[in-house]
Amino acid sequence: MWRRSASFILDDERRRTSNSPPMAAADNTTARAPFQNPDAISAYYQTRAAHHGVITSDWLAQAQAAVGGVSGEENPDSSVSDIGKEKTFNVIEEFNGWRKQPDLAEAVAAIRALAAVIRASEASTMMELEIELKKASDTLKLWDKTSISLTAGCDLFIRYVTRTSALEYEDFNSAKSRLLERAEKFGEISCKARKIIAMLSQDFIFDGCTILVHGLSRVVLEILKTAAQNNKLFRVLCTEGRPDGTGVLLSNELSKLDVPVKLLLDSAVAYSMDEVDMVFVGADGVVESGGIINMMGTYQIALVAHSMNKPVYVAAESYKFARLYPLDQKDMAPALRPIEFGVKIPEKVEVERSARDYTPPQYLTLLFTDLGVLSPSVVSDELIQLYL
Repeated sequence: MWRRSASFILDDERRRTSNSPPMAAADNTTARAPFQNPDAISAYYQTRAAHHGVITSDWLAQAQAAVGGVSGEENPDSSVSDIGKEKTFNVIEEFNGWRKQPDLAEAVAAIRALAAVIRASEASTMMELEIELKKASDTLKLWDKTSISLTAGCDLFIRYVTRTSALEYEDFNSAKSRLLERAEKFGEISCKARKIIAMLSQDFIFDGCTILVHGLSRVVLEILKTAAQNNKLFRVLCTEGRPDGTGVLLSNELSKLDVPVKLLLDSAVAYSMDEVDMVFVGADGVVESGGIINMMGTYQIALVAHSMNKPVYVAAESYKFARLYPLDQKDMAPALRPIEFGVKIPEKVEVERSARDYTPPQYLTLLFTDLGVLSPSVVSDELIQLYL
């Protein structure tokens, strides 16, 4: 069973303490464990709303409230160089500073923040520095307790940076410099992931093809941008992506590139599938089975595509590879988001507000990653290599 939930539920504790005094200097890299609120709105989707704009007024209001209520937002361009003697370093503030950049994934923001921890550290031994890094990593994972990419990014960072025993035989300053060098390298690799994936996918996009996309995936958008820049002729069908209208946003971006695009109702996927040559989707997380967790509706699109022999391609960065193994949809605690129907819903009517679903590997054709083009069955092998 999936013991570690993959929900991006925003906890009440973080909102209640957003205006509280800064944490004590004695524990400047750790935060209090959050109290989960099952009725809260997903932090992940609030971030997307702040970056990309929204369709509904309710969504916008909640997103603005979330952005305005997070501690550390006053200094969005916070950098390691700003760390002075008068200001105690706080990994959450550093993370929030990086996170506000629209093109930067949450996991990459965490990687940048952890690199800053090494720079700001006053530890005098490797053991102290590793403990400090571990505490900072745990703090970030608790900030959005069940985020797949955030958790996986932190875990991979710790493994990559501290994986060699050679550090034990160097003097501390040299070892710290090497750790920082690796941290910066890991951050650079993560930032370049989308462009690598975009390049690897180009051989699969042919002139005259029709591509169905679902949701606003930044890596899928990068793939389509690269194809357009390579003068490939293709057409895109975008699902509407209710309730936040991510498909509308993606269609706007594609229209700026003069790519022929058609907007579909989410319920019109089966109706339009005979026009489609391939499906491209992103992923919130790639799990050990080779399946993916992504925006609600991905599963049913994959089912329809599979039944009509259409290939389903997934574009996902390697920092989204997580050591999780969901068996079905019920293994996931839902990531909640606001939904408007345009009419008043009676209180007795239950509304499904889950933001994403799990798509098993048998309905996926290939995964485009910065590690290469993988079949779903190879994902577990890559996970072993990543976490060794």
